[in-house]
Amino acid sequence: MKSKEHTFKGHGDSVDQLCWHPTNPDLLSTASLDKTVRIWDAKSQKGIANIQTKGENINICWSPNGQTIAVGNKEDLVTFIDVRTHKIVSDQQFKFEVNELSWNNDNSYFFLTNGQGCIYILSYPDLQIKQILNAHPANCICIEFDQSGKYFATGSVDALVSLWDVETLVCVRTFSRLEWPVRTISFSYDSNMLASASEDHLVDIADVNTGEKIAEVPCESPTFTVAWHPKRHLLAFACDDKDKHMRERDAGTVKLFGLSSDS
Repeated sequence: MKSKEHTFKGHGDSVDQLCWHPTNPDLLSTASLDKTVRIWDAKSQKGIANIQTKGENINICWSPNGQTIAVGNKEDLVTFIDVRTHKIVSDQQFKFEVNELSWNNDNSYFFLTNGQGCIYILSYPDLQIKQILNAHPANCICIEFDQSGKYFATGSVDALVSLWDVETLVCVRTFSRLEWPVRTISFSYDSNMLASASEDHLVDIADVNTGEKIAEVPCESPTFTVAWHPKRHLLAFACDDKDKHMRERDAGTVKLFGLSSDS
């Protein structure tokens, strides 16, 4: 199998986060400190849109219906962009540290994690605060919904991953095998496994239904992003692999871990 690589150029500063379109495998969007959001076509290897925003962007997510992109900046302003027109439709300013963003699976609520360990749940599209969950005693960093729509998970500076029931908004389970702040989490395509990673030199893979450890993937350095394959038990993860002899240069390595139960 021949591998392909392409570099998309256009941003004037670092790209802090990217996300793929929920149903179109060719479209992705990027959030950059250059105060823009860009949409790219991976198939044609071209940029589709360049949307100017009001601040340095650090997080981004795509709505489940594919019609809207939400982007958050360093000033805790969240901007909503209509993908069809490439226009900003609304802004929402928050008075606290905003971390990761996510819609629920049916697009009716907008979730965000914050620096006080809370999960804010807003109605969508009117963005009225409906509930605030005191999820963690420390900064709540990441959030992700599973494919089944039954659960969402959060990761925190307290080194815990919490599993929440979407309907009851009750925390049903915590995973506590990591020792450093949880930076990234990902559900497997069948919603049965949850991977989490941090500055621990390992990726923890847990059984969602029991909380038990399924596997532990060793890493040589901190891991800041993990993602399951959409159809297989194949986990991609990237580490902070800085060359010890050339500290200015990143190795840029993405690794794959596959469970042997997959055929």
